Amino acid sequence: MVARAYTVAFEGVEARLVEIQCAVSPGLPAFTLVGLPDKAVSEAKERVRAALTAMSIALPSKRITVNLSPADLPKEGSHFDLPIALALLAALDVLPEDEVARTVALGELSLDGSLVPVIGALPAALAAAEAGCQLVCPQACGAEAAWVGAAAVHAPASLLETVNHFTGRAVLPAAEPGEVNAAPAERDLRDVKGQERAKRALEIAAAGRHHLLMVGTPGSGKSMLAARLPGLLPPLSAAEALETSMIHSLAGLLDEGGISRTRPYRTPHHTASMAAIVGGGKGAKPGEISLAHNGVLFLDEFPEFPRAVLETLRQPIETGDVVVARANAHIRYPCRFLLIAAANPCKCGYLPDPARACARVPQCGEDYLGRISGPLMDRFDLRIEVPPVSMEDLDMPASGDGSGDVAARVAAARALQADRFAGRPGTRVNADAEGAALEEIATPDAEGRALLTRAADRFGLSARGYHRVLRVARTVADLDGAGSIRAPHIAEAIGYRIVTQA
Repeated sequence: MVARAYTVAFEGVEARLVEIQCAVSPGLPAFTLVGLPDKAVSEAKERVRAALTAMSIALPSKRITVNLSPADLPKEGSHFDLPIALALLAALDVLPEDEVARTVALGELSLDGSLVPVIGALPAALAAAEAGCQLVCPQACGAEAAWVGAAAVHAPASLLETVNHFTGRAVLPAAEPGEVNAAPAERDLRDVKGQERAKRALEIAAAGRHHLLMVGTPGSGKSMLAARLPGLLPPLSAAEALETSMIHSLAGLLDEGGISRTRPYRTPHHTASMAAIVGGGKGAKPGEISLAHNGVLFLDEFPEFPRAVLETLRQPIETGDVVVARANAHIRYPCRFLLIAAANPCKCGYLPDPARACARVPQCGEDYLGRISGPLMDRFDLRIEVPPVSMEDLDMPASGDGSGDVAARVAAARALQADRFAGRPGTRVNADAEGAALEEIATPDAEGRALLTRAADRFGLSARGYHRVLRVARTVADLDGAGSIRAPHIAEAIGYRIVTQA
């Protein structure tokens, strides 16, 4: 008799169903795993044997063969333990075969039979829902997987609880979806003294998801400003939370008993490798740009990143996804992030200060910012210079709006954009608009068009730069509550475009 259970193998954020076939036949006692398992999967038979022994279930003196189908699909990870154990118990008539055959399971077994949490419960729940099956996963993964309401999710703490559930001795209740409540933001925009222009740029960037480059001397507050950006962004919608959490689930970052509505904020160091930023490595794992999906990617000391790493950002910024191509895998990950980059004006950092600048001024600044290529610089919607803060400003009381007031304006602008793009799949904010959609929503009045035409001729804007000015102007108009784009909106957008040319 051949018993069957199901689990998943991960290909990017997609989970492919894997059929676990178990046959117990006469012959020399053996426990064989076939179907292209890696080392962790091959060791599953020892963990299953020990877990069954802990439950006082002895394996028969027969030949046990477990096949992982499709056999040409690589199987990686320890989450194959539980489905292998279920298929084996069904083959031994301990569990009802038909019930096990309608189950997608994943989980790592301890030697005492308890279940250890594994990555990927959320994509596995989606795969189970599409296949019309129930999902059985470790207790710690239940709150995460239960977000997919189309599949029944059961989350036992041990193999014994799983057996009791399938035999009807103690049926497990359905797992409840869990949500992690983020702590209130402690970093307020009013903590930043001065820098009113930078605060305004930060508000525009948050409202329309426009990429922002800040150039300023050390200590001028670039990192401080970036750290306060998450407090300006609205929480993730249910669809966005599901998209982001699927990537975080594969990366093993959902370890707090549920998923969060807080937008991700990733800050990789400038020594990070290309695989760490873009994705790759063993199994083509998601990189920082995908982990920042629907959130913020802050790259401090931007010119210090390797040139090859910076150039790989150009295509993901435009398309919103990245294909990690390896010899044995071609994986597509979403990566619609808000890029905030910070840079010093030169190697020594004090180019604008005659008293502290080095002897190579201004050549040192041109060489340093020249590490950022023109095509990459062209992809920043907003470019601002962050001047040093004087001692007088530091002694002054806090000024300007706090994060709560700015966040309210950003939320109102985002709501306008949500209504505007409700019938356009793949377009959520002004930064996503292109083609006919951009012409429809961002056509300026006659005075604004004339101003934009003169600026394009005067400063040599590329076609990409021209369209990015229109997108920023649309966001400025949204923040003002204006229905159409007028000349003041165009003028402000151009002002953020023509500074810090590389």
